[in-house]
Amino acid sequence: MNNIKYILGSFGDPDEMMHGIQKLQDNNIKIHDVYTPMPIHGIEAKLGVKRSRLDIAAFFFGITGTMTMLSFVYFAAAYDWPINIGGKPHFALPDFIPITFELTILFCAFGLVGSYYASTHLFPGRAPRVMDLRATDDRFIIAIDAKENAEHSKIDNLLKEAGALEVKYNERKYVSYE
Repeated sequence: MNNIKYILGSFGDPDEMMHGIQKLQDNNIKIHDVYTPMPIHGIEAKLGVKRSRLDIAAFFFGITGTMTMLSFVYFAAAYDWPINIGGKPHFALPDFIPITFELTILFCAFGLVGSYYASTHLFPGRAPRVMDLRATDDRFIIAIDAKENAEHSKIDNLLKEAGALEVKYNERKYVSYE
């Protein structure tokens, strides 16, 4: 039993899984992660998941796009190649608002996609890693780190009392699709 990495409780119902989470937390057992085939309302608060900071990143990516475009337009229209068109100033800001908006959105979109992939380790071409393949179909899985929680029989009993259909002991961190 020394090479066991995770204890997996498999539930068939989201309410039973939420009950299992509550039972484990009441007994001060740290939950590694929860895998579900669909979004569950309120699970982030119950597990203590921190708020995402992608909105802050989006703001800075947008500001970077805006400043990049305005700098380029100033350089091109007023510094490098100033052309007098009908007596207008070289850097007429209202003329450049649409393209500045477009570049702001472009930087924001590409920056957020890159940030999301980096923060979730979901790079294109990487093999998907899941604890239990049924978590993508019809099961709700609670994963408990076996090394941090030494009372395996207590965890097994708590999961079964909460309605777990199956309790497994994983020796590997992830199941591969191959």
